[in-house]
Amino acid sequence: MKKLFTFGLILSGFLANAQAYSGKGDQKFQVGANIQDHGTGIVLFYDHGIGENMSVGVQTGYLLGVDEPAGFEGAKFEDRFDLKARFNANLGSVIGLPSNFDVYPGLNLGLRNFGGHLGARYFFSDGFGVFSEVGFPIAKYKNKIEGYDKLNNQFQFNIGACFNL
Repeated sequence: MKKLFTFGLILSGFLANAQAYSGKGDQKFQVGANIQDHGTGIVLFYDHGIGENMSVGVQTGYLLGVDEPAGFEGAKFEDRFDLKARFNANLGSVIGLPSNFDVYPGLNLGLRNFGGHLGARYFFSDGFGVFSEVGFPIAKYKNKIEGYDKLNNQFQFNIGACFNL
């Protein structure tokens, strides 16, 4: 019992020191699953803090599993791949959340659309945490979206692990 209590104290010390966003110079790397209509894949994020509550970054994703729409041949690399520049407003400290939890709404400019996202990060230790994020298009580059143009150009859900660099 004494060993279990000591382990709990040590673990709580790690949790207390975790920071989800520490301001200018903060760097995060996230890797996870991308889930959307007619496709699932992997997604990678890098965010760099440029101010007390602002960060910029890049997001890239690749869809591994794609449903084949009727009348279209197999999805090509350019149908499955996406790249976006991001801006986040890190609001965890602004709204009084614990330092190991952050909520970040933001905007992104990608190869397929101009969009928005809303995410949350929770850090278990100083270097490791989990994230969840939803993304959505605000303005699409093409008026008529059909076939594979729908991929990476719709509501998407991302979930995975995040790391402090």
